[in-house]
Amino acid sequence: MDEKFYNQVGGERISDRQIDELIGLAKGIAADDVINHLEVEFLQKWLAANLHITNHPMVRILYQRVDEILNDGIVDIDEKNELLDTLNSLSARDFELGESLKATTLPLCNPQPDLTFPGKRYTFTGTFNFGKRKTCEKAVIDLGAETGAVTMKTNFLVIGTYVTDSWKHSSFGNKILKACDYRDKGVPISIVSEEHWIGYL
Repeated sequence: MDEKFYNQVGGERISDRQIDELIGLAKGIAADDVINHLEVEFLQKWLAANLHITNHPMVRILYQRVDEILNDGIVDIDEKNELLDTLNSLSARDFELGESLKATTLPLCNPQPDLTFPGKRYTFTGTFNFGKRKTCEKAVIDLGAETGAVTMKTNFLVIGTYVTDSWKHSSFGNKILKACDYRDKGVPISIVSEEHWIGYL
């Protein structure tokens, strides 16, 4: 019993140390608000080497994202921005907040609407548990919807699970603010959480 307890406590200490190291790494990469291919590759190697040490969901999601980003050998601007937002969340220790969306700080529709797909236009913003933004877009396109930037024709803006209180200052904050502005002017655009969206797939 004692040995099991000490092994558990020791494992938790190692895991905490690795999380602290990852936060330091995230701060270093995100410090200049620019991320390049070599930094993404370095991050992937670190995560692969340390994945077995911690089972924190954000570490697992981050590894999956980085793996997907590098899978095609190209790191495009959207992928860089999404990853930069995630690293900024980590470096601010806000990643724990991403375990559940905070309706008090996010301008989600209340009550959240029923979702339909054929003939509807979806916009995705933030970091998603479901997959990369392109993966989310494909999921709705396969159901008959279209995707694109936030415009007056947008029916649904879906916000990814891993967001923080500082969303207004993130690169995806402009999409949310633009959608709020349209909604306030009477444009029938709904802002929903990833969790709510997934429930209709």
